[in-house]
Amino acid sequence: MKSANNIHVPANSLLRVAVLVLDETNMLSLAAAIDPMRAANRLAPRRMFDWTYATATGHPARLTGGLSVPGDPIARLGACDLLLVVAGFNLAAQTTPALQASLRRIAASGATLGGIDGGPWILASAGLLDGYCATTHWEDFESFAVRFPGVTVLRDRFHVDGPRMTCGGATPAIDMMLHLIAARGGAALATRVAGVFIYDAAPDPARAQRRDVARPGHSALTARASALMEDTLDSPLPIAEIARRLGTSPRALQAQFRQRLNTTPQAHALALRLAEALRLVTDTTASLTDIALATGFASQSSFARAFRAAHGRPARDFRKPQASSL
Repeated sequence: MKSANNIHVPANSLLRVAVLVLDETNMLSLAAAIDPMRAANRLAPRRMFDWTYATATGHPARLTGGLSVPGDPIARLGACDLLLVVAGFNLAAQTTPALQASLRRIAASGATLGGIDGGPWILASAGLLDGYCATTHWEDFESFAVRFPGVTVLRDRFHVDGPRMTCGGATPAIDMMLHLIAARGGAALATRVAGVFIYDAAPDPARAQRRDVARPGHSALTARASALMEDTLDSPLPIAEIARRLGTSPRALQAQFRQRLNTTPQAHALALRLAEALRLVTDTTASLTDIALATGFASQSSFARAFRAAHGRPARDFRKPQASSL
């Protein structure tokens, strides 16, 4: 296998990028990959990126928003410096042996491979993330880690490990592309590109992805408490322990939640657990017993009562007739 060139260094050369778009890709994820390169070309003193589109078969890829993206078949893709795989839903059905073979061929040519949203699943299924650190969308962390034990799974927004780049979704894809622009063209250029989109870039790529985006009412303390609650959904911490870890008192934490969010820490934590339970019920085929355990309920009966109280119907009523799985 040919060694990949390091594309994350200052360079005056044009970076040749191929963008593989699969069916059921989110429009925002695709735009997050392309538009930072377009803006960099406009703002830089030289053209930095050249990109082409590819699809799995040569037929246009149908995006979730209804648009179609034409592209050449990935099997006929020539030389490139970076291949970005942008995917969304129905990944298992699209991960064909022919697609995997094409990805392995491109990797063997020395190209850097990047996965966006569902893209890491596609790369991992071809064995191209084995031995690397990688991230994926937060909804898929646990199943990804089980499915691909050769990959060290991180909760980062995006991660670059040598010739592999992965990110969890649309806005982390912007972060990842800005990181590439900064590496090749300088931090000032990346800042200007972010400014074009009025985008406040995440200061740290290793900042963990969150299920619950901080509401405007959050204070710094309640946001940190909420993040800790998210990280311990399967084994909820007592409020006193949360307060201790945050260097405050339970009474002060209670007061902050009341003042800023008009709720209690206990109610907020339960709402996070039940929101995740609803996602698992509707989006996965996990058993209700496993979902109860994954969201911190000691018994099926307590889970059933809490779920019905929160969502108005029993969990089984929310199950899809044939939930898709990877």
